[in-house]
Amino acid sequence: MTDISSSNKAVKDWASAETVSNLKKRHRSEKRFRILGIGAIFTALTLLAILIVSIVGKGATAFLQTTVTLDVTFKEQVIDPKGTRDEATMRAASYGGLVRDALRAEFPDVKGRRDLRVLFGFVSKGAPLQLRDMVLENPDLIGQTIPVTLVASDDIDMFNKGYIPRDVPEGDRRVKDKEITWYDQLAEKGHVETRFNVDFFTSGDSREPEIAGIWGAIVGSMYTLFVTFIISFPIGVMSAIYLEEFAPKNKLTDLIEVNINNLAAVPSIVFGLLGLALFLNVAHLPRSAPLVGGLTLALMTLPTIIIAARASIRSIPDSIRDAALGLGASRQQMVFHHVLPLSMPGIMTGTIIGLSQALGETAPLLMIGMVAFIVDIPGAVTDPATVLPVQIFLWADSPERAFVEKTSGAIIVLLGFLVFMNALAVVLRKKFERRW
Repeated sequence: MTDISSSNKAVKDWASAETVSNLKKRHRSEKRFRILGIGAIFTALTLLAILIVSIVGKGATAFLQTTVTLDVTFKEQVIDPKGTRDEATMRAASYGGLVRDALRAEFPDVKGRRDLRVLFGFVSKGAPLQLRDMVLENPDLIGQTIPVTLVASDDIDMFNKGYIPRDVPEGDRRVKDKEITWYDQLAEKGHVETRFNVDFFTSGDSREPEIAGIWGAIVGSMYTLFVTFIISFPIGVMSAIYLEEFAPKNKLTDLIEVNINNLAAVPSIVFGLLGLALFLNVAHLPRSAPLVGGLTLALMTLPTIIIAARASIRSIPDSIRDAALGLGASRQQMVFHHVLPLSMPGIMTGTIIGLSQALGETAPLLMIGMVAFIVDIPGAVTDPATVLPVQIFLWADSPERAFVEKTSGAIIVLLGFLVFMNALAVVLRKKFERRW
């Protein structure tokens, strides 16, 4: 019929002016489409580059720390007056007085209560804790005078990194002229140094930005992801297996499939409200704990894992199933001995992508109280904790200038984790991918 119908039509003249004009229009349209596509890609790459440059530009200095070296005398009458070397006594000593004495000895000309108060703020408020840890680790330091490298205050740190220019009027900057004079004197002696900020990766949160770190948030994120994985992975995979291999095709399963697909598009804040109502108000689980955060994120990740697992199981050829059944395997043996192992690379890829999404989520965790200020490193899934995205949210809301670089530095670390997990998903897919 098609040939007969075609034969009845007039033969098209491909060399006519109308045909040539139409072809030119099609070529121009295709050219415009290509230009728009290239422009879209270029715009996206430009915006991405601006974002990365902005974050790295602001956050690179978070990995550096300004230190000041002072001669500290570990006075025995202050640390251990009775000479018993009792740990409780040494722990309760006033190490802040040792820091103040060291600053007075370094700048003997500074007099007056106001100037001394400014001088004592030259180093971090965490300096006494550093001296305490040194004494507890090595009690033989008591009675000695040794040079100790202390962390500078956040204002001196910002000044050393160039965020506070010295050529602006004194009233417009946080570091005053007398502090700059003290800084210059120490710098001339070589007592001011910039070193890698180990504390940023090993410390918990703090009100003092110069000693605040992300280790507590990283541990909290790991606990939360662990709970998310052990809850969402088995439930998601088993749900996918049942829906693909065992469930009858009827209106009920169709309704379940539609709802699973719709749940994947539900805003994450809704899962936070569900976790607040279910796990805190009904189950009375501990607030701000990774256990609750993991359960809430598991609800959010389940649809992603189910959809990815179903797609991976569906991609296994029916010939594998038929061969297994033909050799006498039961349906359960066919699934768990043949279909599931072959589909596992795709399932793992979808799971890792779902966990990457959970790692970057903030909104549902805010709803269950993981926004609290927590200094201690969590030791279990029931301990109060925060996670990396929430830590970034907290620091971004802090007024101190030093928290700006901390925020960008934490974003760099979070992006590093996300890139690593997505790269791992790609590697797993490439390594174990089977083509039929």
